[in-house]
Amino acid sequence: MKIVVLGSGAGGGSPQWNCNCAMCAAQRDPARGIPVRTQSSIAISQDGEDWILLNASPDIGTQLRNTPALWPKQGLRHTPIKAVILMDAQIDHATGLLSLREGPPIHLHITPCVFEDLTTGLPILSVLEHYCGVRWHMLPVAGDQKVAEFTVDGFDQLRFRAIAIPGKAPPYSPHRHNPTVGDNIALSVLDLRSGQRFFYAPGLGEVGPLELGWMNEADCVMVDGTLWTNDEMIVRGLGSKTGADMGHLPQRGSPGQPGMIAALDRVEASRKILIHINNSNPILDGRGPECAELAEHGIEVAHDGMEITL
Repeated sequence: MKIVVLGSGAGGGSPQWNCNCAMCAAQRDPARGIPVRTQSSIAISQDGEDWILLNASPDIGTQLRNTPALWPKQGLRHTPIKAVILMDAQIDHATGLLSLREGPPIHLHITPCVFEDLTTGLPILSVLEHYCGVRWHMLPVAGDQKVAEFTVDGFDQLRFRAIAIPGKAPPYSPHRHNPTVGDNIALSVLDLRSGQRFFYAPGLGEVGPLELGWMNEADCVMVDGTLWTNDEMIVRGLGSKTGADMGHLPQRGSPGQPGMIAALDRVEASRKILIHINNSNPILDGRGPECAELAEHGIEVAHDGMEITL
């Protein structure tokens, strides 16, 4: 199984276009050497030839141009992207679908909740029907059904599992303040040949016993790295919401609420990687003390272009 990180940043990427916070300013200074990060999306393949997108960020055009493995290879018009799986209906994970409109029909694997959001409050799928069209493959994670096994056509060596996880629906969704099973999923992918398993959850509101169990089945976990502290946006004068308000578990915990570092300390995976990193998060600076602290816990920070083979 091959995995490529197309984008590792949270909404807006980093530096964010209209932000002059300390971290964004540092990224604009070439002398600091802090890599730019586009909005989070990854691609997965069983053979390095055909690929599945896990989320489609607004930066997908740039990301595809920067990733030779995803360039067209056959004839005048071609794409090695055969399907898309969405973890949620967030703008920074779904609106990149519009940039795929010049291609063939999009084979889209999403839950009923996400389908509802993307045909009503943010009707991307309705718009795409006037261009390439969408072939919806339902992930039956809804109601009492919190886990669903599924396959993707053409990827017979990979087995997928969609898992309902704690998080938040998008601000435009009617479920924003009424969490519904299927608003947010994690993905577990098993390679039948190597026996290796990958766990992906770029948005994760908490890690309880169930989430910990799924993560401990994996050889590589790639999880929510949005914020360093829960009140980071407020303290830095960048917003009024906490990480919990937005459905993200910060790396540093608070009294009564362990953070992602503590959670990952209980995970036995050989690789533990943070993705979906907000422009305010000091872990963007790989030479900073926060990254040094992560390294002490065996935790990596995803970057655009990162490649993993399992």
